[in-house]
Amino acid sequence: MRIRTNRHQWAMDRGGIKGAGRRHHGTRWAAMVGIAIWLLIGGTARSADSPAPTQAFRPGERLTFVLKWTIIPAGEAVLEVLHQEHMAGIDAHHFVLTARSNAFVDPFYMVRDRIDAWADATMQRSLLYRKKQHEGSTRRDITVSFDWEDMTVQYINQGEVREPIFITAGTFDPLSIFYWSRSANLVVGGRIQRSVTDGKKHVLGVADVVRRETVKVSAGTFDTFLIEPDLAHVGGVFEKSPDAKIQLWVSADHRRLPVKLKSKVIVGSFSGELVSMTGTGPLSSGNPSEE
Repeated sequence: MRIRTNRHQWAMDRGGIKGAGRRHHGTRWAAMVGIAIWLLIGGTARSADSPAPTQAFRPGERLTFVLKWTIIPAGEAVLEVLHQEHMAGIDAHHFVLTARSNAFVDPFYMVRDRIDAWADATMQRSLLYRKKQHEGSTRRDITVSFDWEDMTVQYINQGEVREPIFITAGTFDPLSIFYWSRSANLVVGGRIQRSVTDGKKHVLGVADVVRRETVKVSAGTFDTFLIEPDLAHVGGVFEKSPDAKIQLWVSADHRRLPVKLKSKVIVGSFSGELVSMTGTGPLSSGNPSEE
């Protein structure tokens, strides 16, 4: 099956990560917004396992996060599940991530990013991935097309076409795999994994389920699993930080809501916390984690 797309529009890159090493303090601090946004996607993208036959999400779900550098609010990210669509005759989920810096950061390093991803309705593989970036002076448009007949994926950025790379069955893009992973059967002490591609490389992401914790954020108090992804395939500022770490807390109920994200790198600590949610659906049991 081949999904064909236009070669224009949409993109987000890691310009924030590239800017992290600049000496100018204001620019370097503002660039961290880009890292926090990328973490929200990339960190969760590596937390995947064989999904259980439960539906953790549904159309209409909207999750809002506040992004911080140390204790300073730097921006906001929103994850949404839109209504199902038809793509090349296939029923498909449509996921969206938008991220923006706040009024304080905008004068230093404005961030206005959007990612759209489509996966088949049975959540077995990705179909299409698009990213649109506005970070500082950077503008990029990226399309990642999946060709399941040839088992390849092709990356296009502003009309510049890369050679296709091979992928394995069941590969997801960095956003769709987050939703797929929410049906994972998490067990403390277990290791979870799944293949993922951004169109430029194809890797097997691995994460460990460390422990169970109660976490309190603006959206409520949650019983959660703490997950720590392996950063072996993550470059940029993480590659230069020997003690780099990403921690992700997801709710222990069947919804597997991302509740809190925290990272540690050489230039500081970053975090994201769930502040509001709608359309998350009822709990399957009497778990008091949320409404």
